[in-house]
Amino acid sequence: MANQILQFLLEVASGLVAGACLLRLYMQMQRIPFSNPVGQLVFALSDWLVLPLRRMIRPAGYFDTSCLLGAVLVELVHYTLLMLLLGGLNPTGLMLVPLLAFFGLLSMVLTGCIGILIVYAILSWVQPHAPIANILARLSEPLLRPLRRVIPLVSGIDLSPLVAIIGLQVLQMMLSHLQMNVLLGR
Repeated sequence: MANQILQFLLEVASGLVAGACLLRLYMQMQRIPFSNPVGQLVFALSDWLVLPLRRMIRPAGYFDTSCLLGAVLVELVHYTLLMLLLGGLNPTGLMLVPLLAFFGLLSMVLTGCIGILIVYAILSWVQPHAPIANILARLSEPLLRPLRRVIPLVSGIDLSPLVAIIGLQVLQMMLSHLQMNVLLGR
């Protein structure tokens, strides 16, 4: 039971920090200012890691490589500690860490997109003029714009967030299946 608790805490901590690094990268790419509550939270969770990395690695245009590297490093540490916790840090287990980190990052991106879309959809129904609504709309727009061209409004209701969430969940299932096949050597 103690192992399960430690695994859970490790997952939460790495998810918060790596997720903040990825959200920081995405917000920068979308040119969303950080002078809002979401931006302040992202800075608070990721500055300690991203700023030292930024001194070593310069951003490539709008793509801040230090944010991505920070998320990758957090996931590598996460899966290394997880392997140590499970007692499997042998040469084979050590070789799996980068692959697990890669799949973990992809899963985190998909889960983050689903979370953004869910909060955006709910907030648009209950409090569309909330200060965070504009930020969520700008974060959701790249995912929803292609769908809105194809899916018409149904009685004035935009179903594109629902279709996007379903599509992202299907991608998560495919990623999980691919991960299992790769890890089992099929």
